[in-house]
Amino acid sequence: MRLAVTGRDGQVAASLLEAGQARTGVEVVAIGRPELDLARPETVIDAIAAAKPDIVVSAAAYTAVDQAEDEPDLAFAVNATGAGKVAQAAARLGVPVIHLSTDYVFDGSAPGAYVETDATAPLGVYGASKLAGEQAVAAAGPRHLILRPAWVYSPFGRNFAKTMLRVAADRDEISVVADQWGNPTSALDIADAILHAATMLHEDTHFRAFGVYHLVGTGETNWSGFARHILDTSLASGGPWADVRDIATKDYPTKARRPVNSRLSSAKFAATFGWTAPEWRKSTERIVRRILDRR
Repeated sequence: MRLAVTGRDGQVAASLLEAGQARTGVEVVAIGRPELDLARPETVIDAIAAAKPDIVVSAAAYTAVDQAEDEPDLAFAVNATGAGKVAQAAARLGVPVIHLSTDYVFDGSAPGAYVETDATAPLGVYGASKLAGEQAVAAAGPRHLILRPAWVYSPFGRNFAKTMLRVAADRDEISVVADQWGNPTSALDIADAILHAATMLHEDTHFRAFGVYHLVGTGETNWSGFARHILDTSLASGGPWADVRDIATKDYPTKARRPVNSRLSSAKFAATFGWTAPEWRKSTERIVRRILDRR
């Protein structure tokens, strides 16, 4: 089974490349700029066709949430138009596409965990561009899985876990928002889930359960709770540590509004594919140790 994943440097793309190397019968090929540039849609179809995939994983995206407020045209070009072109390329090749979206398609006003049928209402440009991307992917063809992860972190790229470890090396105390809740989600777990689902799609030519799925780590916390577990794990492994001080969202203003509630239910994915993410604390411990080992 050959997977073509868009983007070379993203957390999920890097995790998929690593996971693919550890699996017999799986080949993961990452394609990115300059051959494939989502901001230049004319490059997409030929680049994906050249990879000759059995399944396309649409992971490349514009992810600068605050900067998107100043660059809406670029955010929509990449996350909406570009994502649609990737899905069109998969449809032309007659293969399924697995597209990565985000919890930011919701406004965070729900009292509990969001399910796939809940109404979307993005708060900012980034979320709106990703929602438009979902719509473009769905319009390109019926054989699509749209996966919504949240609070993604990994040993790769820039993310919350790596930021906390870096800041803790220089400070005794870190102020972290405590009134936003979600499900920390390891990109390594996302890659494992994608390969699990992709294998089902590849082997079951009659698979019909295409559509939107939430895919997050098991369990929930707030940002400050996530930070404490990252730093406590670091301390236990001989890495940097700092005290975490709870603050409110209003005390940490950002250009783009964030959902207060980013909790998602992955029950649909578990029921369809028989895969459930590990408890978020265990995945966090695994990744923190890997980050520290690479220092």
